[in-house]
Amino acid sequence: MSNSILSKPYFHNEEAAYEFVEARIWPRGAVCPHCGGTERNKKMGGASTRIGTYKCYDCRKPFTVKIGTIFEASHIPMRLWLQAIFLIAASKKGISSNQLHRALGITLKSAWFMSHRIREAMKSNDVSFFGSDGGDVEVDETFIGHDPKIKPRNSRKGRGYAHKNKVLALVERNTGKARSIVVDDLKVSTLLPILQANISPNARILTDEASHYYQMREHFRAHGTVEHGAKEYVNRDNPTIHTNTIEGFFSVFKRGMKGVYQHCGHQHLNRYLHEFDFRYSNRQALNVDDAERAERILRGVIGKRLTYQTAV
Repeated sequence: MSNSILSKPYFHNEEAAYEFVEARIWPRGAVCPHCGGTERNKKMGGASTRIGTYKCYDCRKPFTVKIGTIFEASHIPMRLWLQAIFLIAASKKGISSNQLHRALGITLKSAWFMSHRIREAMKSNDVSFFGSDGGDVEVDETFIGHDPKIKPRNSRKGRGYAHKNKVLALVERNTGKARSIVVDDLKVSTLLPILQANISPNARILTDEASHYYQMREHFRAHGTVEHGAKEYVNRDNPTIHTNTIEGFFSVFKRGMKGVYQHCGHQHLNRYLHEFDFRYSNRQALNVDDAERAERILRGVIGKRLTYQTAV
């Protein structure tokens, strides 16, 4: 008998799919999204009743587990949602909307919207400081795509980076977690508040030789640098000082954005960062396999409804 996770009933049977989702969103039983009642909720039956529908006998209103989640108002079967979540969770560099459209048999528009809603579920609610235990936090920036608000100064295509989207990323070495933010520019006045909001003053930050980091070093316990311009990738005096970890994160991110997604509008870039941050922070090296990664996405669907007008 096959042990493939893709043979699980919740990927193929709609009732099993609802039961799978309910067990994770309602671990203590059904909760009415209208009044919050938990004691008098009963599953509705009958041939004309939609699968997964409950009725609250406190407020007399029907509901399903989809209300208040990324699934709300979606006409796509729940089993296809679970298939999409697993495919996105298991694809290291992402999976395109075109691929989802072909694999799931849904329209391209639906696949695009579905993938953005899943990225909302991948958005971390963790607001804790990186490096609060006094550990190391690697900090770096990268450039990708083209910000349409900025015209390139050089007429030769691809030259310079001022007109590109700018991404600031942090990787906490002790936990292996990543956190990325789209920034408008690389001025100290822009970057310092972001670093102070995400990195503990007790942390040691590790960066390249960019001058803006030198101007922020006094706000943290210590600051180690490597001179990439001099082809130094590990500090000669202290081998713990390098930014190779965050460069590894960027390599996966860029291969996904250029090889899989190929084009990303500036207004959507933050959602793609949520996706790559999530998979990096929940990767196999941290003992999180594909199935557990998909379940963690599912546990993050609550309170993150995204409408099409907002997504566009």
